[in-house]
Amino acid sequence: MAYKEVEHKYSGKINECVMGTGEKAITIGGENALPFLSDGESHAPAVGLTILDIYPEDWEEVVIEAYGEDTVKDPVAWAKYIEENTDAEFIHLRLISADPNGQDNSIENCVATAVNVEAATSLPLVVGGSGNAEKDGKLLEEVAKALEGKNVVLFSAVEENYKSIGVAGGMAYGQKVSAESSVDINLAKQLNILLTQLGVSGGDIIMDVGSACSGYGFEYVASTMDRIRLAALGQNDESLQMPIMTNVGDQAWGVREALAEGAKKDKNLERWNL
Repeated sequence: MAYKEVEHKYSGKINECVMGTGEKAITIGGENALPFLSDGESHAPAVGLTILDIYPEDWEEVVIEAYGEDTVKDPVAWAKYIEENTDAEFIHLRLISADPNGQDNSIENCVATAVNVEAATSLPLVVGGSGNAEKDGKLLEEVAKALEGKNVVLFSAVEENYKSIGVAGGMAYGQKVSAESSVDINLAKQLNILLTQLGVSGGDIIMDVGSACSGYGFEYVASTMDRIRLAALGQNDESLQMPIMTNVGDQAWGVREALAEGAKKDKNLERWNL
């Protein structure tokens, strides 16, 4: 008897979310089944590359060599390089110089960097803060204002600053808002609900469910994503029907394979897909 694939029908569907503007705008979401089991109606996963607004001193040498020493010193040049030389579908700009415990760069300077990077490339832009919730709330609010109409993703709102980012990003200036949680389905759902109660449309929210590499970190992240998708699709839970975007780049270099003896000395850039 020939094999016949049986399609599992779900009552729920993941929201579609458009990032960016123009010809290179991308749409994520739209899934109506678990990964690899879709009927073709959903959009393929989008992959972006991260750039920093300062020199990445703690990055592995092999990554810096892939871009070039001079390129990573200038976020505008870095963004142009990615668009012209890679298949990245969007750019993730991290404004880590704003960190009060680091360089404590001014909000005005950081916003200017975001504006210059956006103007230098036609790829959709995801703008992240410094990791300091208090300052990032003010910073991403100003970024949303300066880039009004550009349909950027503010990455990310957390419980401590979701009000300022949600009001500015998802409501006043028409941006997309990423809701960050700590690899926990209940925390992810709670923040989504808080944002929608604030007035942010569910179609303007993207979930950042977090990432981890220690122990069984990646497996735990994947299983959390599965639980979220099962609830969104199987239970038609609208508070979990947002597309997922998470930053795995920082964690990738902490996994066992990257820490193995000799791994960091490997200069074969093709092996690292860079």
